[in-house]
Amino acid sequence: MKIILAIDFSDNSINALDFAIALAGKREGEIILVHVIESVFDFASQAAVTLEHMHRDAETMMQNTLEKYQDSKLKFTTLIKEGTASISIVRIAKEVNATLIVMGTQGASGIKITLIGSTTINLIRESSIPVLVVPAESNASAISKVALALEFATHEEKFIDWVIDMSIRWERGLEFIHVQTAYDFEEEPGIKKLEDFIATHHPGLPMKIHTFYAKTPVEGLDQFLEENENVILVMCHAHKNLWDQVLNRSQTMQMVFHSKVPLLIMP
Repeated sequence: MKIILAIDFSDNSINALDFAIALAGKREGEIILVHVIESVFDFASQAAVTLEHMHRDAETMMQNTLEKYQDSKLKFTTLIKEGTASISIVRIAKEVNATLIVMGTQGASGIKITLIGSTTINLIRESSIPVLVVPAESNASAISKVALALEFATHEEKFIDWVIDMSIRWERGLEFIHVQTAYDFEEEPGIKKLEDFIATHHPGLPMKIHTFYAKTPVEGLDQFLEENENVILVMCHAHKNLWDQVLNRSQTMQMVFHSKVPLLIMP
């Protein structure tokens, strides 16, 4: 498994590195630490001198970071680039055929657009591979399961397979979440379809489906997260209605997800 770790050497990005190490696998795992230098200067001479210092400082901090994990059996690679962070990270991920991008976020009061920042939002929108957003308060060692939020659409099957494979590799349990917003409370036909899909393609896989009744999908996810904090929540970026709700609600500075819950966005 090859993971891109976006690092700015803050405590948040080091916490995200702990997640990347936990998820990379004990063998054959590789983590590529990418630091992107973003700077704008009025004078070319000033830019040249400052960029030289920034590269030198970044190289020193990279080396210091790697020394802390020298006992790990994982393969570490480092890259220091100049440019726009989101564009550079997505491009590198494609070039090296990465499995996953991991990056940390600021803030202790949930995933909010002002705290996620434009870099993370742009990266999620531009990336063709999964992106794991790790809040500052999350703890890699406490994660016990992966929860996949579904809308029971046809395009979900390809990433259901991916998430199942990763949950097995990560040695974490897997659960499914469905939020039913209809008022008739009849069983969602997609649940039976999911059960048949798992039985056919992943026979013997333990399966647990949480169904929540709520006015909106986001409210249903909030209900699940009130009872489950030690989880990686998986959402599909193609779920336009749900993803738009997340961003719109975040803009009002209301809490969307608990601060300790990492969010894995599938493209």
